[in-house]
This record gives sequence, structure tokens and C-alpha cells, in this order.
Amino acid sequence: MENPRGFASDNNAGVHPLIMDAINKVNTGHTIGYGDDKYTSGAIKKFREIFGDEARLFFVFNGTAANVLGITASTRSWNSVICAETSHMQEDECGAPEKYTGCKLLPLHTTDGKINVNDIHSQMYGIGFEHHSQPKIVSLTQSTELGTVYTANEIKEIADYAHNNNMLVHMDGARIANAAVHLGLEFREFTIDAGIDILSFGGTKNGMMYGEAVIFFEPGLAENFKYIRKQGMQLASKMRFISAQFETYLTDGLWHKNAKHANDMAQLLATEVEKIPGVAITQKVESNGIFARVPKEIIPELRQEYFFYIWDEENSEVRWMTSFDTTKEDILGFTSLLRKLL
Repeated sequence: MENPRGFASDNNAGVHPLIMDAINKVNTGHTIGYGDDKYTSGAIKKFREIFGDEARLFFVFNGTAANVLGITASTRSWNSVICAETSHMQEDECGAPEKYTGCKLLPLHTTDGKINVNDIHSQMYGIGFEHHSQPKIVSLTQSTELGTVYTANEIKEIADYAHNNNMLVHMDGARIANAAVHLGLEFREFTIDAGIDILSFGGTKNGMMYGEAVIFFEPGLAENFKYIRKQGMQLASKMRFISAQFETYLTDGLWHKNAKHANDMAQLLATEVEKIPGVAITQKVESNGIFARVPKEIIPELRQEYFFYIWDEENSEVRWMTSFDTTKEDILGFTSLLRKLL
């Protein structure tokens, strides 16, 4: 039985056909394991065409590992990581950052998923005081968990402040492609050029099967990371199946086509929903997520036909995510049912 379509998560979508083809194409013969293969070399070359030859690339299985291990490389257990209270690191990684890095997370209140220099400054005390954790990393989520997007200038302002205070900046880029499409910028323009030091570059939410890249923009930060990755149980023996996906994903603008379609579908959904009395969109729709308040009594029936998650039960706020394979028919069918139930 086919699973019903819905708006629960871009993780629920399948694998883009070109990505699946790439996996099948490398599934012949033998090749050297653990990344010493031509497919991994090809994928790394693609990334360096984007970010420059100084970038150091390491592939891992998932986004939690990319975030946790990337931060592990640049912190000690007495350090702290400043992030938004809505960040995946704070809300959805089951304490993995604290467990594996030993660092304290310092979540900041935010109404739109984004943090700023004033927010960060509120945690800049106790520096050099042995009884207080020492801030070392500012972690930004791009796109944010609320579907909003940092501008390049906003990122640069945070990075400049962090660097002036002896801190580094990490970016959780699980939905970095959606952010790039919204901004109309190349990846490097709001990462390395804006001062990001460590990047978790995701593709799973945009048409890949699995696999993320940890990217260090200063080679010295990557020292010993190969050991950290191995101890973190993220060194893929058959790495070619991750690498082949990224090589295809970064070829002929596939990442852009997928993310643009997802973003466009989110805009269409937002446009249609705004026509319906009794529904209120609560966040700017800047990527592929829509947050809205709907009458509580219709949510169960609505979710029977189109599954999605309740974001804030108390305020009857829900989250609808679009993906690379969302169709116009999905949108119109969903909004038609929403109108009917209201």
C-alpha cells in the first residue's frame, strides 16, 4: 500500500531519480573503501569548486553527526555552544551535542528562529572564570527550524562579533540549499565569505538518500578530524555510495532545481492558505516550511488525509513542509480539504 502524501517533513520524500541512478551506477565491481576511491575524489573536487581548495571535506552518515563531530573538533568539554532555542541541536538531537562534546548548550530565545549579536552578547560573561563554561562556538541554522533565512549580512555581523571574542561560527546547513535559493546567492557568499568556520552541509532533505558533509574552511580546524570521525562511528566503509550522491547533487544544478521547487511549492501553499479565513501564517515563508495557526478541532481530520506535525499544541500552531517532489495537486487538494473542514 502506498504511503499517503503529506507535509510532515522533507525527510518523508523519497530519493530523487538521478540520485538513485548515481547510487546504482557505482554499485558495480570493487573499489577501495573508506573514501580512497575515485567517486569520493570527484565529490570533494565538486565541493572545492564551490568553496575553494582550502576547504577540508569529510563525509558522514547524518546531520546529527555532522553537527556534533564538527563542533567536537574545535571545543573542549569546558566550552559552551550558543544556539537558538529552536535549533535542531537544542531540540532534536537527544542531548548528543552535550554527551559527545561535553559542552554546555546555551539556547537563546527567538521568535523567528534567528539569533543576533545582542542575543549572543547576553552570554558573554564569566570569561576566564574557572567556575563558568567558556563560550567557544556560535551555531546558526540555515534555513532555520522556523523556515526563516539569515541574510549574508546578518551572518557576517555575527561572525565578526564571534571572531572578535575568540569564538568560532558553525552553521547547521541541513536545508542550506533552500536558503541559497531564497537568497539568490552562491553557497560561499553566505558561508566562507561571511565568516563561517565550520559547515554541516546537508542534502538528505533535498533529494539525497543519506549523507552529509562536514566542511572546515580553515585547514587547521580539520587537524585530527579523521580520528574524531572514526571514533564517532561515522567513517563509511563503502563511502562511494555517499560520494556518488553528492557528485550528482552538485552537478548541473540539481540541488538548485530541487530546492527551488520545494520553495516554490511552499510559496504556493502559503498563497492558497492566506485566502482561507480562520487560518493565520505565523512566520515569514522564506524556504520550504510554513507555520500556521488553524482551529484545533479540524487538525485530526486534516491529518488523516495529509499528515503533518503539530508544532505548538497549546497555540494550535502547525508546521507544513514541502519537498522536491511536492506537486501542485498536493497543494490544491490539501487547501481544498482545509476549506471544506472550515
